[in-house]
Amino acid sequence: MPHPAKIIAIVDDEPSVLRGLSRLLGTHDFKTEVYRSGEAFLERDATTDVACVVLDINMAGMSGIETRRRLAARGSTTPVIFMTALDSTEIRKEAIDAGCVALLPKPFSGHDLIGAIRKATSLR
Repeated sequence: MPHPAKIIAIVDDEPSVLRGLSRLLGTHDFKTEVYRSGEAFLERDATTDVACVVLDINMAGMSGIETRRRLAARGSTTPVIFMTALDSTEIRKEAIDAGCVALLPKPFSGHDLIGAIRKATSLR
């Protein structure tokens, strides 16, 4: 019996990033849901089981860090992979403190993302 595809939520305010990551993950048999903001992700229909969230840290509006904090406040244990174009020691510390399974500085390889997603989804 085949396993159902795991749903990966991608949250980024750049439409080209959403399209590119969604296509990449589709070639690895992941289903995706895309959101252009942390607010949109938090307002989503929570009846869909998301296996992992790939979340940009620096977005217009609510940051990825704040989005992760709000998920945690709701009791969510969904694994989060942060991605950022502005990598620094401070951002790394903040991401780790917010609770992430990986932090990927942009640009990152598809191999690194798939590896992080496989690690994250094995935790559930």
